[in-house]
Amino acid sequence: MQRKLLPIETLPAWAELNNVEFDGVKVSSLPAGKGSGVVATAAHSEDGAILMRVPQELVLSLGNVWMYAKSDQHLREVLEATGEYARTARGAILIFLLLQVTSTSLLPVKIGASNPFTGYVQFLPSHIPLPTFWENAEIEMVKGTSLEGALRSKLNSLNREFDHLRDSTRSIKWCQQYWWDQQTGLLSLDDWKQVDAMYRSRALDLPGTGHAVVPCIDMANHASGKGTVARYDTDADGGGVLVLRDGKSVVVGDEVTITYGDDKGACEMLFSYGFIEESMDSAQELFLDLDIPDDDPLKQVKKTVAKSPPGVRLFRTGKSTGWEGPFAWLLCVNEEDGLKFGMLQTTDGGRELNVSWKGQDLVDGLELEVLLKADPLWDVYNLRAITTVQGRVESQLHSLVSAGEQMQVAGEQGPLSPRYLEVAMRLHDLEEELLLQAYEDFEHQKLSLLESAVVQEYLRSAAKGGVEDDFS
Repeated sequence: MQRKLLPIETLPAWAELNNVEFDGVKVSSLPAGKGSGVVATAAHSEDGAILMRVPQELVLSLGNVWMYAKSDQHLREVLEATGEYARTARGAILIFLLLQVTSTSLLPVKIGASNPFTGYVQFLPSHIPLPTFWENAEIEMVKGTSLEGALRSKLNSLNREFDHLRDSTRSIKWCQQYWWDQQTGLLSLDDWKQVDAMYRSRALDLPGTGHAVVPCIDMANHASGKGTVARYDTDADGGGVLVLRDGKSVVVGDEVTITYGDDKGACEMLFSYGFIEESMDSAQELFLDLDIPDDDPLKQVKKTVAKSPPGVRLFRTGKSTGWEGPFAWLLCVNEEDGLKFGMLQTTDGGRELNVSWKGQDLVDGLELEVLLKADPLWDVYNLRAITTVQGRVESQLHSLVSAGEQMQVAGEQGPLSPRYLEVAMRLHDLEEELLLQAYEDFEHQKLSLLESAVVQEYLRSAAKGGVEDDFS
């Protein structure tokens, strides 16, 4: 869906009209094709100096979307038609942005009531380089990385959301005519990807409000660590403010940056923002999926009761690595250890699955980990978990190395985007380094646990009983 675009140089007029206040900063184009950003027009060095103030009614939050809907029949119809989806911040904001894109498109009629965002979306770029827009050959470049699964899952999710939007609104006359009709409808999955990208690359977790898009403040680019100049916050009236960080100063011409999250890993940065920061020397973290072995007699029931994602998060901590994932502990114990499943009758006469560890009811895997740590056989369970996670790390390494070799050949032979190829190879390298370090750390932990008196006694008893744990 083609939409009207405005040059960023005309943003000050929109800001003045909508009572956005700038104090010694402006939104401006950046040199060397870096897009736009917030740039200082005056020197600042006072801790907590407010550089930008955005009124509360301009903070695009779940509540404000529904406020706009009170005076916009078209918006209200779509929100109500999509049900619970529109009661989430993401759902409501995406639908709102889609209405603004529709309103500024080349349709022969006006859709939606004009509001400040009808103009603001025209300042947002038409091309957002997130992986959700990559071609299939480019998606193949991240094969073997943690982005591969996340991206395919995201694309499936976007398809489901788009199908839900179509199924929910095709009975609305104007939606059918201008969105879905084969001759006159203009809406496509790419348009849905576009508003998703607008939201994911711009949404802030605003204190007291939650996930929201804050116009003008969302033009600030990312810098981590000491490079972060400013922070975003909420003022007493619920509006958004851009504040100079303590100990920071800027002079005329300096770019005013915020952090999108210093703790975010390379995969998440590429997934949500389309880049990996140049200064990032580690993948920081990655998520590995886990599956319960087919020979586990409790496989299906474990999947049913698991409330956490089926995998583990690997992360860097100082000079070593760590991992977390409640799901992994379910993989490492069975009925002979003390894990029990049963059916309980609820107060309304129904029945629900109950899981317990040695007589103590469990709500989730986090509780199981706590109980296992207090168990005399903790070293055994810990060794099982580390062995399981290390095995998953090893298989991921094999996939990563193999895919990296194939990607190198494809890059030399195929018409792939040089920019995407470069960032994909960087993700490969950073994740391979983290996985190698994790594998070595797990090996040291395994060897240490194998020397444990508890483990030694357990292995002797298991051998006598003809049962053997594989800790290779």
